[in-house]
Amino acid sequence: MEDEPNPIKEYLFSYIQNSEKKFQELFLQEKYDKVIEDILENCYSKVSMSDNKEENLRVLATGILHYMLTNAMIASQRKVEKNGFEIDIVIPDLKTLDKDAKKTLIIYIPKTLEKKIIQERLGQLKRLQPETQNIWMVLTQELPFDCKTYVIQKNKSTFSKIIFDIAQFVNVQENNKFKILRI
Repeated sequence: MEDEPNPIKEYLFSYIQNSEKKFQELFLQEKYDKVIEDILENCYSKVSMSDNKEENLRVLATGILHYMLTNAMIASQRKVEKNGFEIDIVIPDLKTLDKDAKKTLIIYIPKTLEKKIIQERLGQLKRLQPETQNIWMVLTQELPFDCKTYVIQKNKSTFSKIIFDIAQFVNVQENNKFKILRI
């Protein structure tokens, strides 16, 4: 399934490509939060200045996560389906979810800010992932939910810590046999 061209993704990956040398140095130093903070500092305003602010920020968060997971060498599957439900990101994969839910993380990036819809979707995800502490959410603004939540904002973004938390989860669960990230 090929993604349609998206101006937000194009803008993000153009910025990343232009910053590649700086980002590679930060990756070598394991300063993943600094990479995310840099991207947000330089892309957030342009992305959030349109009519589709929430959707654009969601696309930005998804793009950043895909880029960071790849560069941090964290096994993941993106946009997968299980029992008729789409999962935004599953770490490490659906096979592990079936075998041992405790070793599997689901990241949900809601397409809406309507609490009722998000709550319904969380209910669906909880049927797929019985370890409810292993369902994390990325939001474009702070909303109270009973799961670990990251908010993508330009300043003081909790989103910048998500890769460290994912790496810590992976290392604790021993999914990452090489322990690439020493956290």
